[in-house]
Amino acid sequence: MNKWLVAVTVMLPTLVVIIDTSVVNVSLDHIRGSLSAGIDESTWAITSYLAANAVVIPMTGWLSRLFGRRRFLLFSIVLFTVSSFLCGASWSLRALIFFRVIQGLSGGSLQPISQAILLETFPRHQHGTAMAIFGIGIMIGPIVGPLLGGWITDNWSWHWVFFINIPIGIVAILMSMAFIVDPQYAEARKMRIDYLGLAFLAVGIGCLQIVLDQGQREDWFASRFILWLTVVSSAGLVFFVVNEYYAEHPIVDFHIFKNFTFASGNVIGFATFFTLFGSLIMLPVFLQTLMGYTAFLAGWVLGPGGLMAMISMPIAGRLIGRVNPKGVLFAGVMITAYSVWMMSLFNLSVDFDTVAWPRVVMGFGMGLVFVPLTTLTMSWVRKEEMGNATSVFNLLRMLGGSFGVAFASTLVSRRAQFHQARLAEGMSVLDRNFQEAVPLVSDILKGQGFPPSELDGGTLALLYRKLVTEATMMAFNDTFFVLAVLMACSGLLVILMKRSHETAGSGRAQPVVAE
Repeated sequence: MNKWLVAVTVMLPTLVVIIDTSVVNVSLDHIRGSLSAGIDESTWAITSYLAANAVVIPMTGWLSRLFGRRRFLLFSIVLFTVSSFLCGASWSLRALIFFRVIQGLSGGSLQPISQAILLETFPRHQHGTAMAIFGIGIMIGPIVGPLLGGWITDNWSWHWVFFINIPIGIVAILMSMAFIVDPQYAEARKMRIDYLGLAFLAVGIGCLQIVLDQGQREDWFASRFILWLTVVSSAGLVFFVVNEYYAEHPIVDFHIFKNFTFASGNVIGFATFFTLFGSLIMLPVFLQTLMGYTAFLAGWVLGPGGLMAMISMPIAGRLIGRVNPKGVLFAGVMITAYSVWMMSLFNLSVDFDTVAWPRVVMGFGMGLVFVPLTTLTMSWVRKEEMGNATSVFNLLRMLGGSFGVAFASTLVSRRAQFHQARLAEGMSVLDRNFQEAVPLVSDILKGQGFPPSELDGGTLALLYRKLVTEATMMAFNDTFFVLAVLMACSGLLVILMKRSHETAGSGRAQPVVAE
């Protein structure tokens, strides 16, 4: 079978699924108004999809073995396409949330399946190229999603955010039927179903994703709802790990983490997407909140980074076949860390070019990270274990993004409060800077025709708004700096990863060799 046709076949649904993760965000206001929903209620249209995604991703390898990979792939694409139609046709918020759960359950499996098929279809010396193809979808999706969602919503309606998936889904179904063939080890096999493990996994991962998505909105552990979900999630995950370790047919085979290179690659992947999504979410918020950018203009700031990732990934794919992949990966990690550090230097007078340039650098760095990282991480995994390995890798990548968003949004909020309190100490009649600022602000308000009776109150209010703005700016600087440091620290693990494939004795994974 032509490997390029296979690549196009599996990337079509994967790209749509990734776009759907972020495309709904910009349409949320329209959905809320159309379905007469409240702000807190409407966010469940996003949370339900993410939670369902998180639940099914680690099951993908096991479900592929149970039903056969080709059959499970086709079923997932069909169900995703049908649920997309139902989401667009939803008549109430409850119906939309229900269909989004189905959409998330069907779409979550498509990423690890696609990655496994690509790694098996392309010969080992072309794994860099295969992961460059996959990585373009992974990196472009979060950027294209908001832009596409905004354009569709403004020009048509929010319903078409979901309806647009249907023709792409039909094409993907036809191509999968024509070009995807199961190797013998990926065919259906009879296995005892681990119902207990399924229950623990669904509860643990599902509750964790809800905590990460809703935590900041609910003020974390000040909310009994978040506190109890955290307890339930922790208990579910602990019981799941213990159960899977001893299960005859585990849903997730944790023995694969005995391979240090695989384990290290997953940690780096978690840190990478922690940084990527944390910065990708915070940068538009900074631009819209403090700089007055529109949502569309803020989206354009992200665009150049996506284009640079598309350029750097093929470069990385070629480089890792000629030089030490660890060197390419380390360079990518450090370049990405540097780009986020550049964001920590922003101020309230920063222009468009200065804001966009770190995203260009980040896009280049991320391209150099993703391709060698995936190649090195998976190079020690046997073909028979590829489904399980890609499921785990994609789960940790997704959780890294969720943790990154939750961490960054919380840190901005907390640091803004800290800086606001510290700066407010200077708003005293005894402070020299405050004494000098008051008459200047008063003169400005007088020039604008402010009533004399309200001049004192207006002056203090304007100074306080300035204080809040400065405190928030400092909070964004702190957050970007912390993200940069965390990313740089993950580079230490790159040094410890193995470069070459070593055949093994008992228990050690053999290198993947495509047929």
